[in-house]
Amino acid sequence: MMQQRRSACTGTRREFVWQMGAGFGGLALSSLLDNTGFFASRAVAGTTASPMAIKPPMLPAKAKRCIFLFMYGGPASMDTFDYKPELQKNDGKEIEIEIRRNSFQKKKLLASKRSFQQYGESGLWCSDAFPMISKHMDELCLVKSLYADTFAHGSAMLQMNSGQIIQGHPSIGSWMTYGLGTENDNLPGYVVMLDPRGGPISGAANWTAGYMPAAYQGTHLRPQGDPILDLSPKSPVTRPMQRQQLDELARLNHEHLAQRPGYSELEARLASYELAFQLQVSAPEVMDIAGEDPRTIEMYGINEPKPTHHKLALGPATFGRQCLVARRLVERGVRFVQIYSGGGHQQQNWDAHHGIEENLTIHAPEIDRPIHALLTDLKQRGLLDETLVVWGGEFGRQPTTENDMGGRDHNPKGFLYWMAGGGVKGGFSHGELDELGMQAAENRHHIRDLHATILHLMGLDHEKLTYFYGGLDHKLTGVKEAYVIQEILA
Repeated sequence: MMQQRRSACTGTRREFVWQMGAGFGGLALSSLLDNTGFFASRAVAGTTASPMAIKPPMLPAKAKRCIFLFMYGGPASMDTFDYKPELQKNDGKEIEIEIRRNSFQKKKLLASKRSFQQYGESGLWCSDAFPMISKHMDELCLVKSLYADTFAHGSAMLQMNSGQIIQGHPSIGSWMTYGLGTENDNLPGYVVMLDPRGGPISGAANWTAGYMPAAYQGTHLRPQGDPILDLSPKSPVTRPMQRQQLDELARLNHEHLAQRPGYSELEARLASYELAFQLQVSAPEVMDIAGEDPRTIEMYGINEPKPTHHKLALGPATFGRQCLVARRLVERGVRFVQIYSGGGHQQQNWDAHHGIEENLTIHAPEIDRPIHALLTDLKQRGLLDETLVVWGGEFGRQPTTENDMGGRDHNPKGFLYWMAGGGVKGGFSHGELDELGMQAAENRHHIRDLHATILHLMGLDHEKLTYFYGGLDHKLTGVKEAYVIQEILA
């Protein structure tokens, strides 16, 4: 711990002021030093020309990139990948459950109407909601005993994405790019793609860089128009003219920087100008899938027409296109890609209050074929071993019926995630929910353990990956103990 403190305290002006004390004496001294040019002339340990420059991993790791498939709303474990015979036997039985924190009510058990089978050599269970993903059960690693701290969508999403239930903390993609940088200078290191039905209820706080430099924030790629807002110049400026302007601006800024070595904010700004210029070409190129093999397009379901069975259903085309773009991004060296399935409210996402069967009918076909295609495509291209694919939502669902429509309520006390590739055991299941699927029971893991494990698989030590802010060495996993789930490591 003392070693981490010394390491953290060799860096920024903020840390120096903190060490000198918050009293007037310390503030006066820091002001005097600033006036003499002390802070400007002193190089900051670890500063690089670009905040996104490649950094070596802390640990040996297979995974170099991560694709996070986020099921906004919270998918139901007992209707997807966790067959519960006792729940099936006790359909309609009344039990008392905690439906919100410290609020208990009597509810009736609701058996799944889905048919389950065991697949592959591993014999892992999968429901008929995912007939194509079921072909990959020997590649999936299930963690079936997760729990979180909040029953509310907004705070639960923030906790899953940033480790905290309140806004303002860096998201997991920010931690990855902060710790590892990116392998492509012409694309963002961290990309987010949203469902066209709407973004998550807690908004951009789910991909923010928080108190880190803005360079580590997720970049929202849009499926239509400019992939990135305000990317194209509004005035009739040619690309050679832009190049000339940027070169002249860079010259002036470097003269300014030469007198202020280690001024990381200016270095980051210079890098962002150049990246924005490159993105005018690279972002449209990565989004343009016209050059892909027609068989690949078909595999992802991109040309499938919008279904007519439900007005809210999109079919596989949208998510399929996003999954294909994700593959194109990671093969170009982008570090972290997050795709949201579901948007808006209620049945527009995986929030199945108004009927679990209707919800699955809408959303399961939207992701089944695209995820099958993504895993197949990554494996065929030799990318799966180096790419960690993560699937799950902000929490799970209750094993009881919420209303006469057969809805399931929120459940942070027990849910599952699965991962594939990137150094996890394929065809493996770890932990268990209780016999009804209500709460984590065997080998229980708080989601900070999931975060620690994802970082570990990417070559990052969750204890040593810290960022000094407000007098603290912050971590994705927070101040409580977190443990890498060693059992699932290949």
